[in-house]
Amino acid sequence: MPVRILAALVAGGVLSLAFEPVAIAYLMPLSLAVLALTTRNVRVRAGFLVGLSFGIGFYFPHIYWMSSSIGAVAWIALASIEAFFHGLFGMAAAVLHRLRAWPFWLAGAWLAMEFTRSTWPFSGMPWGRLGFGVVDTPLAPALAYVGVNGVSLVVAALGFLLARVALAARGDERLYAGVGLVGLTSVAVVPSVVPWTLPTSDQVTVAAVQGDVPGAGNDILADFRGVTQNHVDATVALADDVAAGLAPQPDFVLWPENSTAVDPFLDVSTNAQITTAVTAIGVPVVVGAIVDAGPDNILNQGIVWDPVTGAGERYTKRHPVPMGEFIPFRGAFERLGLTDGGQLARIGRDMLSGKRTTPLVVAGIPLADAICFDIAYDDGLAVQQENGAELLTVQTSNASFIFTDQVEQQFAMTRARAIESGKYVVVAATNGVSGVIAPDGSVVDRTQRLTQDVIVETVDLRAGLTPAVRVGAALPLLAMVSSAFGLLLGLVSYRRGRTRQRAAGADESQPTSADVGA
Repeated sequence: MPVRILAALVAGGVLSLAFEPVAIAYLMPLSLAVLALTTRNVRVRAGFLVGLSFGIGFYFPHIYWMSSSIGAVAWIALASIEAFFHGLFGMAAAVLHRLRAWPFWLAGAWLAMEFTRSTWPFSGMPWGRLGFGVVDTPLAPALAYVGVNGVSLVVAALGFLLARVALAARGDERLYAGVGLVGLTSVAVVPSVVPWTLPTSDQVTVAAVQGDVPGAGNDILADFRGVTQNHVDATVALADDVAAGLAPQPDFVLWPENSTAVDPFLDVSTNAQITTAVTAIGVPVVVGAIVDAGPDNILNQGIVWDPVTGAGERYTKRHPVPMGEFIPFRGAFERLGLTDGGQLARIGRDMLSGKRTTPLVVAGIPLADAICFDIAYDDGLAVQQENGAELLTVQTSNASFIFTDQVEQQFAMTRARAIESGKYVVVAATNGVSGVIAPDGSVVDRTQRLTQDVIVETVDLRAGLTPAVRVGAALPLLAMVSSAFGLLLGLVSYRRGRTRQRAAGADESQPTSADVGA
């Protein structure tokens, strides 16, 4: 067991290297193969320890950026919760290994675990999903067919089949296992030869404004009025370039999350700043704003601000970040005095979740908006596309993470969403990284960190839905059902095996005729 636990811990660390900043995606199946080997022929409780060790090795380094941006307590707590889910997978694996086609049963259980930890508790934590790690591999086009969930399933199956090849005896058994591995790999890369492409309905010119954050750049609240003014100045400068013929006239402008950190409907100065920018550019601006929702709550919104009619439609962030934008069980934390200082003291009011399901209509363009961590979740973007969105936008404020790997991890997720949706994605960040991503995941343009910049690009509007958007949400449910069924079969097999062992032991203890004669 010590060797298994150590091997699982190292394998988890190897999996973290498959994501940014190292991003060696081919390490994913190798690390999962080791996980399969270390959970084989162990009891259920031992399987939990092995899986937990794998989760610790993976998740603690994967979200280490949280320790400096939000705090060590939040990092340890969240990484421990995510590691616990991997421990549960280890328990399930110990049972599923008893089934004949165990690599596929394990892959289904992995997806069930990955989806559960990505959605629960408190919206979960979807960082580290296998499907987010393939954007620069031949598997990337498969995202348009089966989505992030489906690609996670495929990658997991490849890893566990690799373990099956390693365990197989020489001869036909190893041949069949190898054929299965090669066959699945061949099918998985077919979309790279036949990529899914949605029809173009029109073209639109979009400007993404990155205004920058004053000072060191990692504290959006230190000079929040300066942040708003930076975005006003960058937008007015763009308007001057348009008037001088140096830049094309955009159809709309995208500002990032927290481009105003106070309610623009209540703060006269902020309202005037926005009006100045919108009037200068003469087209709608999607403003990222914090809006009051009573004395104890706030909303994180993208507001369509029209130069003629003013503020209009709004998208509200669906997945606020626990310990970053709201405090679960706030009363308990307050009684323990944990909100009196540090990062939690900055969260004076809890952010509420949005429920919008229809796309924002900006200058006649239906777009699916996502605010910051929303990009990592399946539900918000999918339902807006189902209701007609033809372009994706991301408003994000990565200032708190600007000196960490979180920025590149989130941008990689955004690239995966572009491939999955088959649509262009426009990203506006306060001080990096903003960009425009094509439907094949390639980066059309992107900014540097800690700079003021404006990206103006003409992109296609893509109508319709990819197969991934149509079926992607069903795959985790099927994985959960199949895993439950597999666990039932595995437990039955285990009990039958135990019964046979007891029966064999009883037979050996019975005296034979020779024993009697003796």
